[in-house]
Amino acid sequence: MPLQLVQVNFKARDDSALGRFWADALGWGVSSEGPGVTNVEPVGFVWPDPSAVCVDVVTVPDPETVKYRAHLDLATTSAAHQAELVARLKELGATPADVGQGEVPWTVLADPEGNVFRVLEPREIYRDTGPIAAVVVDCADPRAMARFWGEATDWTLHEVTDDHARLRSAKGVGPYLEFVRTTPGMPTVWNRVHLDLLPYPGDDQAAEVARLQTLGATLADVGQGDVSWIVLADPEGNEFCVLGRA
Repeated sequence: MPLQLVQVNFKARDDSALGRFWADALGWGVSSEGPGVTNVEPVGFVWPDPSAVCVDVVTVPDPETVKYRAHLDLATTSAAHQAELVARLKELGATPADVGQGEVPWTVLADPEGNVFRVLEPREIYRDTGPIAAVVVDCADPRAMARFWGEATDWTLHEVTDDHARLRSAKGVGPYLEFVRTTPGMPTVWNRVHLDLLPYPGDDQAAEVARLQTLGATLADVGQGDVSWIVLADPEGNEFCVLGRA
């Protein structure tokens, strides 16, 4: 059975500080499942639920050794809201970032640990997503990535072209998952963000990993050691984790 996309995972030097930044940025709350892990999710949220893709911030000994190609896009409801949000994020410790975007209607920022994200101008498609409009993954072939992730998860494909693919939970709630074709020669964007997937109750983690491998995923070693989750890479080499159920 397809997996649930439940959270984005940030590697951090200081999970508590970075978790607090993202909680304040999104208007969410924080909790912790143990030392070195800060969970960021909507207040009163019962995890997992497709209405939100949560943020897990995990302290790692040397985060510079782990790089991913995913970032968050934040939603706004008006030009005034966009300006206010950008100003507030800067007060929280975000800084302007130049990734070669040129003159665009969105604002590119970096969080306090340098992870790049975007504050979008108002767009009708994101009016009901919550504070996270989309989780965006850079790729070479959006069509191929849409096929893989559409089969890996229970998300519905809404749009696909040679340059862009967009999926969303089959329940029609929460943020989008988007794949954007990168232009050769574009600057490498710094981030340490990956996706975490969770089997549904009654489904077997090992069986799901085997299914993903038939779709083109491969086992990956990012120095995780003996842990309850399994690290894989999608067909373009983006690492993600299949969590175990407690």
